[in-house]
Formats: sequence, structure tokens, C-alpha cells
Amino acid sequence: MLIKRPRPWEVSENLVTPEHVFMNRRAFLRGSSATIACAAALGLAGCGEAAEAPTAGPNSEAALTQKAAELFPYPKNTSIPIDRPLTDESVSSTYNNFYEFGSHKRIASAAEALVSRPWRIEIAGEVDTPIEIDIDELIAQMPLEERIYRLRCVEAWSMTVPWSGFPLAALVDFAKPKSSARYLKMQTFMDPDVASGQRQRWYPWPYTEGLTMAEARNELAFMATGVYGKPLGEQFGAPIRLAVPWKYGFKSIKSVVRFEFTGTKPVSFWEEIAPKEYGFWANVNPEVPHPRWSQATEEVLGTGRRVPTLLFNGYEEQVASMYKGLEAQNLYR
Repeated sequence: MLIKRPRPWEVSENLVTPEHVFMNRRAFLRGSSATIACAAALGLAGCGEAAEAPTAGPNSEAALTQKAAELFPYPKNTSIPIDRPLTDESVSSTYNNFYEFGSHKRIASAAEALVSRPWRIEIAGEVDTPIEIDIDELIAQMPLEERIYRLRCVEAWSMTVPWSGFPLAALVDFAKPKSSARYLKMQTFMDPDVASGQRQRWYPWPYTEGLTMAEARNELAFMATGVYGKPLGEQFGAPIRLAVPWKYGFKSIKSVVRFEFTGTKPVSFWEEIAPKEYGFWANVNPEVPHPRWSQATEEVLGTGRRVPTLLFNGYEEQVASMYKGLEAQNLYR
């Protein structure tokens, strides 16, 4: 008899909370703009059937985004449940760190300026053949699924989120790195005209993060292209972001445009800004406080509760073996 052994991050489909239907702000704003323009053109006489909106071309952002949306929902992993309910989308979609659009949490509206289609991905460095590829062409070649992960921010709050995407290991295999590649360096887009936060020159833009090759190949490392059963909203890091649930959230870089395989350990965005507070490893560890606050507990957003933080955010079984001998580096910095 075949016995399936579930992986601890998998979740039973019957425990997945249905997506809450809520207004898409970008679609609303575009619709409003079209209505205003139409009214102006007709002298406020109204926009009836005779005033048809222009048809979007096949390569417009709207058409490409719709094409991506047709892939959803991705197949769900099924098996043992996660120990926390999903964070309501109305909470997780309106409380976001995305410094490209501001240093506060309410950046969702500002992030709508990001144009996430078309989107080119560069695969560079120590690989057999450096390439550039369209995001949807890349997605079409990846094994797609939905995973529910806990997300623990270094600021001591947490969420539980259903990401759709593919294992980072599949992208590594697609890239065909050379044996000399020891790290995977990732960078986000650079466009100060769109992202006002990138006009702040004291930050080392573009946002940069990195993993060891062992971390990049770990079964939990995941590239998310969707959330709550649809393509990523801009505030989540559209159209593709990293999810490494055993690390603090700042490691999960958003809106990635470049994957570089290298023999040199990358210096990450926050590590460059404050190396005594944020390091390369950034593994969740309740026993190692941040220099300015405790990491022993966390606020579960949307619940009003604080709960104990778990080593590696509860994913110790899957990742602890990668850090044998690094205890002197305290698994955090």
C-alpha cells in the first residue's frame, strides 16, 4: 500500500479559507478615469453604448495580467494542517513593507503605480547560458502549486498566507548554475519615477537579497507569483517574489528582476544599512533578540494575540541541517 508522508508546510484543502471578495482598487480607479474622460468628451451627456472604450492590445498590461490570471487557481498541496488560520486578505493586503513605495505600512495604494506586465527576468552570473525571459514564459515552464506559509517579520508580527508559485529549486535547475556558484543573489526593479521611495538616496537601491545554494535548493524556498488564489497584488511584490518562511520577512525580496549566481556572498539591502542589526542569515530565532526589541513573541495580525515565536518559524525539521556548525553566528545575524 502506498502511504503518502505529508510535508509539514502542506495544508489540507478543506482548511483553506475562501478568498474574501473585495474591490480591486486599480480596476476601480481605471474605470473611474475612463468614466470621467468619457463624460468630458460627450459634454457630460453620459456614456452609453455608442461610447465604447478602446480595446486593449494583446500585449497591454491588462491583457497580459488577464492571461496570467487564467492559470489560477494553482493546484493546492494537501495533507496535514498548518497550526494557524489564514490571515484575512483585508489585513495582509493593507499592512505591507515595501520600502520602494514608502517606509510606512499603508503603501498598497502607492504600489499600484508599479507596472507588473510585461516583466522581464534576467538570469545571470555563473550559469551555462545567461538569459532574459518574460515572466509568463518562465512561469509556463515551472511546476505550479499553492502553499500556505507562516510569515514572521523581524518587527515581531506575523501572518499566515496562501502563496501560489513554484519551488525556487525549479528555477535553479532551469538556470543551470555552474559548480562555482555558491550563492544566489536577487535584485528588485529600479525605477524612481514609479517608486518614490527609490528617490531616497541614502538607501542602497536596488533592493538586494541573497541565499546560499543550499538554501535556494531547500524544499521550502518558494517563488510566489500569486496570493489568495490570484496573481500577486503590487503591494505583495508583483509579479514575482521570494518566500522563505524560516527567515525574517525582509529576506523575502519582492518584484524580482534579476537572479545572479555567484561565488561571492551578497551583501543584502538591510545588511548594508545596519550590519549590527540585520545580517545575511536572518533565520527566525526567539532566543536571539534584535538589538532594539525581543524576538521571543510575535503579534499575529488580525487577531489581537501575541504568541511564542518558534525557532526557524516552526520549520526546524526542514531547514536546521543547513546550519550545523553555524551556531556561533547565532542563526540570526
